Amino acid sequence: MIQYAYKARDKQGNLHENIIISESEEAALKQLYDKGLWVIRIRKGKSAGGSVLDIDLDEVLSKLTGVGLKDIVVFCRQFAALVNSGIPIMRALNILSSQAENKGLADILKQIKDDVEQGVSLSDAFSKHTKIFDRLFVSMIRAGETGGVLDEVLNRISAFMEYRARLSAKIKSAMAYPVVVSVFAVIIFFIMLTLILPRFSAIFTRLGSDLPAYTQFLINISEFLRSPSCIFLILAIAALTFGFFRIYSTEQGKYFFDKLFLKIPVVGNLVQKIAIARFTRTFSTLIKSGVPILTSLEIVQDSAGNAVVAKTVKNIQEEVKQGGMIHFALERSTVFPPMVISMISVGEETGELDIMLAKVADFYDTEVETGIEALTSMLEPFMMVFLGGMIGAVIVGMYLPMFKIFEALN
Repeated sequence: MIQYAYKARDKQGNLHENIIISESEEAALKQLYDKGLWVIRIRKGKSAGGSVLDIDLDEVLSKLTGVGLKDIVVFCRQFAALVNSGIPIMRALNILSSQAENKGLADILKQIKDDVEQGVSLSDAFSKHTKIFDRLFVSMIRAGETGGVLDEVLNRISAFMEYRARLSAKIKSAMAYPVVVSVFAVIIFFIMLTLILPRFSAIFTRLGSDLPAYTQFLINISEFLRSPSCIFLILAIAALTFGFFRIYSTEQGKYFFDKLFLKIPVVGNLVQKIAIARFTRTFSTLIKSGVPILTSLEIVQDSAGNAVVAKTVKNIQEEVKQGGMIHFALERSTVFPPMVISMISVGEETGELDIMLAKVADFYDTEVETGIEALTSMLEPFMMVFLGGMIGAVIVGMYLPMFKIFEALN
């Protein structure tokens, strides 16, 4: 169980600050919502069995980018709660802009409030801030305004943003461990090569003994890392990294690498499941909110996160424009399994496409969670071996000359 410190207001506007104990942040928020409170801020406290690797990556991302995903999730949840409680939109925006702890988000909400006061529609006001509120968000708001069901759409947006935050947190959590261990391994390896090994090298030189080939190889690497020539290695790595991102930023490069990622054992299967879960959840939410199907497909294509899936969505658009069915285009794709295609086909035939898409998304959410747990359990021993191997490689190089000296003495 984890402690969460929260700040919230009740329906009368009274401020509450306290601590709640729950299994997760989502469970804590649900408990507070059931009590009639809408959360202004919630922060994770200490938990039993905590680890130094428990990093709040969302909070770090928020500080680096100004407005993070967690800020948007909290705003959507609060906005939906206020509108559903019967509070006028102008007053709700005024409350949220004054209570937002993120200064960047507070300024944007004030601008949106001013635009709405001047007669601009809510969706158009949000569309002026595309870096924060993406096309998917704006389209759902516009559909809610057009259909007169803004309160229902806000609930869907809130649920979808929470889903997006959970999925993002799962991926970041899976990546955090290998990244941190790899960084520590490289740092330790560098320190041992550049600081510890040269001291042993000086001792062996005084003894006048020939060094084993492996030890001499490590010493040569150490000398290179401590020499000005190392700058060229750093520049070469930087150039390769820059080149990769430049190629990946092109349409052909992104498609090539995304297709390659799908073929990597274990990881490719997980990438595929994440892409399917994101596609079906986004598509289902848009259709259920009343967004036209072609517009929904355009938004899904932009937010697919995978060039191979985006190309499949583009084929779906062409199929639908010609009066065809969605599952026909999916059958020509190598990304979507037969089960997904069959369920979407049934949804089209019965007129319940949004429901079937949501069921597929629920299934693949579970698959993604299981896949991430399996990948993490596989990475943990591998990273330990990797870390031990790098340190052991230097230690063996330091002790080999000692064995040779002992043999000479004997």
